[in-house]
Amino acid sequence: MQNTDVIPELSFSLIESGDTYAIEVLSKALKNHGFFSIIEHGLSDNLVNNCYKSSKEFFDLDYDIKNKYTSVGTKGARGYTPKGIETAVGEKIADQKEFWHHGPVIDNSFDKKIPKNLIIDEIPNFNENFDTLYSELHKIGSRVLSVIALSLGLEDDYFEPWIKKGNSLLRSIHYPPVNSNLNPHRARAHEDINLITLLIGAEEGGLEVLNKDGSWIKVSPSSKAIVCNIGDMMQLVTDQKLKSTTHRVIQEKQTESKPRYSIPFFLHPAPSINLKSIFRNNDEGILANDFLDQRLKEIKLY
Repeated sequence: MQNTDVIPELSFSLIESGDTYAIEVLSKALKNHGFFSIIEHGLSDNLVNNCYKSSKEFFDLDYDIKNKYTSVGTKGARGYTPKGIETAVGEKIADQKEFWHHGPVIDNSFDKKIPKNLIIDEIPNFNENFDTLYSELHKIGSRVLSVIALSLGLEDDYFEPWIKKGNSLLRSIHYPPVNSNLNPHRARAHEDINLITLLIGAEEGGLEVLNKDGSWIKVSPSSKAIVCNIGDMMQLVTDQKLKSTTHRVIQEKQTESKPRYSIPFFLHPAPSINLKSIFRNNDEGILANDFLDQRLKEIKLY
C-alpha cells in the first residue's frame, strides 16, 4: 500500500509507457493530495542551468533597475513584482519573495487579454532562455495533462484545445534569506489557481504539502525532478475528484537561511475557456479569465 505521507517520485517515461504500478501510484497521489514528482521527463539540464543563471543575475540587479520592469498595470502577469506584494488568501502578512513573470511568445492568434513579454536589456539571453524554458515546460505540461485525462476516463487530448493558446505563466522566484525566528514563512499556505503546476528547483528544500490529517509533508525530490501538482481550476472541473492541496514554503529554524530560487510553470487555459464540470452537462461553469481575475484580487496582484 502506498504511503500517503510521502510525495511519490515517478519515472514519467514509465507512466507514458503504460506501466501499471506507476499509473496506480500516480492515480492515488492525484486523489490523495494532488502532488507527485517526475523524473525522466526530457527537460534539458543545460537549459535549466542557463535559466537559473539568468534569474540570479536579474535578482542581483539594483532595485531601481528591476523595478523599471514593474508588473503594475498587467495584473502581475508580466515583469517584476517586488517582495512584500503577493499575499496568500486570508493572510495579512505578505510573502517574503520577489519574482519575475514570463508568458508565451504571442501573435495575433492569441487572445488579446494575454500580454506580451517584457524584454530585459541588462541580462544577455534572458528572454531567449525563458522563451525556450516556457516552450519546453508547456510540452511537458501537455504530456502530464494527457496522462491525467486518461486517469479520468477521457481521451488523452481532451485538454489540448484548452491550453493550445493558453494563458500559462512561468515564474522565476527569489526568496531572500529570512530570520526564521521572526517569520519562517517564505510563501504562506496557499493553493495554486491554474490547471496544473510544474516546479523546478524544489530540491533546495522548504516546500511542504498539507496532509489530510493536518500535518505537513516535506517535499524532497531528487535534483532533476519536476514537482507537479493540481490547481484550483482542475479541481473545479473535476468536481474535486482531483485535489488542489494547500502548500507553503518555509525556512526551517535549525537550518541556515540562504537565498532560495525556484521556477514554477503554471499551466493555464486560454481566457475564453469555460471552466465547467467534465462530468455534469448542467454545470454553467465560469470563464477562465473571470476565475483568474477573482483570484488575482484575492492575492493582491490585481
